Amino acid sequence: MTAFKSINQSLGRVLAALGRPVAVFLKDAGHGLLEISHNSLALVGLAVVAVSLFFAGRQDLRHALEERAFDWLQSRQEARVEIDPTPVSLLVALAERDAVGRATAADPSGLDRQQAAIASWISRRYHVAPEPVSRLVQEAWSVGRRAKLDPTLILAIMAIESSFNPFAQSSVGAQGLMQVMTRLHDDKYEVFGGNHAAFDPVTNLRVGVQVLKECIARAGSLEGGLRYYVGAANLLDDGGYAGKVLAEQAHLRSVAAGRAIPVTAPLIVAPASVPVTAPVTEAPKPSDQLMPEVAAGEPGQHMALR
Repeated sequence: MTAFKSINQSLGRVLAALGRPVAVFLKDAGHGLLEISHNSLALVGLAVVAVSLFFAGRQDLRHALEERAFDWLQSRQEARVEIDPTPVSLLVALAERDAVGRATAADPSGLDRQQAAIASWISRRYHVAPEPVSRLVQEAWSVGRRAKLDPTLILAIMAIESSFNPFAQSSVGAQGLMQVMTRLHDDKYEVFGGNHAAFDPVTNLRVGVQVLKECIARAGSLEGGLRYYVGAANLLDDGGYAGKVLAEQAHLRSVAAGRAIPVTAPLIVAPASVPVTAPVTEAPKPSDQLMPEVAAGEPGQHMALR
């Protein structure tokens, strides 16, 4: 018994002697892991801050990253729609957050008094939404100032030509708000990306104003320019077109001046001050580049009578 007790005591002393280094090792290992964890978290935090600062100064990269993330999420949603074709899933799958950039619209409250009055009157007279009309009124003022044309004249032409329908097309191929003959003026649409820009309301307005300026310069007068614009320069009668445009412009001017004009006000066409008794027969000079289609020798050349 004494020997057995002695062995146990010796073994206990050995284990106690071995336990101290093991405990110290485990303690040191724990401190080391904790230190490494702290350092790793600090490095991660510094990396996040650095990346955030980098992207804060690079809006293009941030936008590209957002676009990729959005595209990835949308593709995932589209895949889900095949499994779950509920209205909510379909709406999310078809979402396009930049679609508003294609809209032709402006807040009517952002217009000045004259513009707001005209936009409201046009909206009610032609049964079109005030937001897109407000954008067109703004554009008419901006382009009219640059082209030195009365913006109410530009708006009156749109009213008579298309009733503010940006997708209108005549039987002879005149297209868009201002019913520009796209095939005859395709060169003017090149800087806007091609002929399909004829159905962009703002682009059609800008091209139409350019064509109108050329017509007025060629005719030497506003009334004559309108006859050219509608394609009646070589005809005895323009079908009352110029008179209708000028009558609608008179309405718009009155509205801008603050006068109460009913939206049902008729177009009272004043008789022509100088009757036309014969078609224009003067041949254009080869150097005259205002109306290349007239130089081709076709009657009613600029735009076929609509």
